[in-house]
Amino acid sequence: MRLMIAAALAIAAPAAAAQAWPAKPIRFLMTAPAASSIDVIGRILSDKIKDPLGVAVIVENRVGAGGTIATDAAAKAAPDGYTMVLSFNGPLAFGPHMYTKLPYDPVKDLAPVITTTSQPNLLAVNAALPVSSVKELLAYARKNPGKLNYASVGPGSSSHLTMELLKMEAGLFMVHIPFNGSPPAAASLAAGDTQLLMTVPTALTPLIQAGKVKPIAVTSLKRYSVMPEVPTVAESGLPKFEALAWNGVLVPAGTPRPVIDRLNREMNTALKAGDVRQKLAGAGLDPVGGTPEEFGRLIRAESEKWKPVIVRTGAKID
Repeated sequence: MRLMIAAALAIAAPAAAAQAWPAKPIRFLMTAPAASSIDVIGRILSDKIKDPLGVAVIVENRVGAGGTIATDAAAKAAPDGYTMVLSFNGPLAFGPHMYTKLPYDPVKDLAPVITTTSQPNLLAVNAALPVSSVKELLAYARKNPGKLNYASVGPGSSSHLTMELLKMEAGLFMVHIPFNGSPPAAASLAAGDTQLLMTVPTALTPLIQAGKVKPIAVTSLKRYSVMPEVPTVAESGLPKFEALAWNGVLVPAGTPRPVIDRLNREMNTALKAGDVRQKLAGAGLDPVGGTPEEFGRLIRAESEKWKPVIVRTGAKID
């Protein structure tokens, strides 16, 4: 009898805790610094969901190690619904194949809540390079193997790996020149020190407007709503080519499902709000939303997709 009562109490405890949730402020960890796209998304969402939840949602930027510091902090937090993280493809899909000792397992130690936004990378070239399309670029690169230098925002970044995917699928030989972030990478492209760069469109827009670089293609399957005049790589000769910079919210594994469902519901509502969509569009971001299961499938599929690319590049972080 006592065992039955104990078992009943054990089952009821998490349900009761979830029912009383939230009873205090929620900590929302950001994997990137203030004013970054991750930070913009996090602050928009935290402001939008605090009133429906009835508690403060406190944004905390835990920057470093390519987003793995904040992601690890969330993975190791108490699974009580009071810690969540806004992470992205780097710590969730690339990290397991790049870090010798990643301190968390993205699938086992974290529970997905929702995919928040995505955006394509933009393939741009220096204005002096005599190409104006992906087809012309591929032909030029094949005629000049090893003579084109491409910039990236860092080894193992989406910027780096997306270009490696293009090289792999198109059979190209180009030299990788890594930089520490998009500003110096974009500056090298504009100066002609490098000839190509793939990175998020917002980092290149001012240089495009100044006529220093040329946009060639975006890496989404469909044209990017912010730059509808720019074709996709897929429609330019590599029909299945897709590489998105995506992000989403996760909580520690073991967080009660009713808490995850509530967060998912409030964030889906927020992402559909007109003012939120307008703010995200202004930052060049496409809202996604959906279920926790859909986000989980995205993480697993992207991890499988990028593993051979990472192995091919030999990118490793100790």
